Amino acid sequence: MKIRLAGKNLEDLKAVAAEAGLPKFAASQIARWLYVKKVRDIGQMTDISKAGRERLAEKYEVGVTGYETVQISSDGTRKYLFPVKCAHTGAVPDNAREEDFEKGAVEAVMIPDGDRATLCVSSQSGCRMGCRFCMTGRQGFHGHMSAADIISQMLAVDESDRLTNVVFMGMGEPLDNYDNVIRAIEIMTADWGFGWSPKRITVSTIGVLPSLKRFLDESRCHLAVSMHNPFPDERLEIMPVQKAYPIDKVVDLIRQYDFTGQRRVSFEYTMFSGFNDTKRHADAVARMLSGLECRVNLIRFHQIPDFPYRTSPDGVIDLFKERLSRAGIITTVRASRGEDIFAACGMLAGKHKEKEQ
Repeated sequence: MKIRLAGKNLEDLKAVAAEAGLPKFAASQIARWLYVKKVRDIGQMTDISKAGRERLAEKYEVGVTGYETVQISSDGTRKYLFPVKCAHTGAVPDNAREEDFEKGAVEAVMIPDGDRATLCVSSQSGCRMGCRFCMTGRQGFHGHMSAADIISQMLAVDESDRLTNVVFMGMGEPLDNYDNVIRAIEIMTADWGFGWSPKRITVSTIGVLPSLKRFLDESRCHLAVSMHNPFPDERLEIMPVQKAYPIDKVVDLIRQYDFTGQRRVSFEYTMFSGFNDTKRHADAVARMLSGLECRVNLIRFHQIPDFPYRTSPDGVIDLFKERLSRAGIITTVRASRGEDIFAACGMLAGKHKEKEQ
């Protein structure tokens, strides 16, 4: 099994170049071919000598994984299915064997909106957080995705050259796979990589506190926190993580950082009829977030099998929004996209019922 170059940072590529007997500047050349030119084969790296390319190809490959299928929603949203080989450990050694990985599939969703093209990427196959209202969470955990597989989603979709934003809101809990996610972000934002501003990237989390602190210290990307209920006992009913990482502790940590500048924090709040959509809930959210520079995104629940709640009526959502707004909390109602192809929030399951090209 050859070693993938995709997913490696500049320091890694310097070691690769040295091993292949290439000059030091070859690392930057390889990075440009991988992340700017987006080639799929080492043979295409034409400013590296033919002998050097041959030495590279003996042990390495570009390693971009193409998608298997794509489904297209009536609203233009596109859901891509990617094969992956995931490891249960966060770090995968270069000498890993085929049997060290579990084969699976993940989904990425491209959401068009005028001049914007946002890619919702996955970071794990399955998820071990177990949120009851999420199809991914019901699968259980199959493994961490490598930085190569995270980056592959950006490189392989048909819209790769016109992506404007990336959100880590696909399958998995990004901060449960922190090392690979932060490496992927490094590639996206580095001058030798995609050269993106961190403002184009949002990482969503349910609040894994140790990794959240690292993320806030080490990154300038936007943050989205899944709240869904301000009351501990009610949140625990639908989100087991509440026991380990209470939402009030998550908010307390976030208050220690500055969100008055270019970095933003939002709180995601899926609306369940009769469960978390009352005046009591809105007032508790307002109290919890009082004085914090943030916004709340209200999300219509997309029904999944064997879950008792339904989405709140539009009128109830509007009243909830108005109450938060009157309390000084910037609040929006997120538009649902891709529901007809099971591409909306909480509906990703890593498989397609119908193949469409």
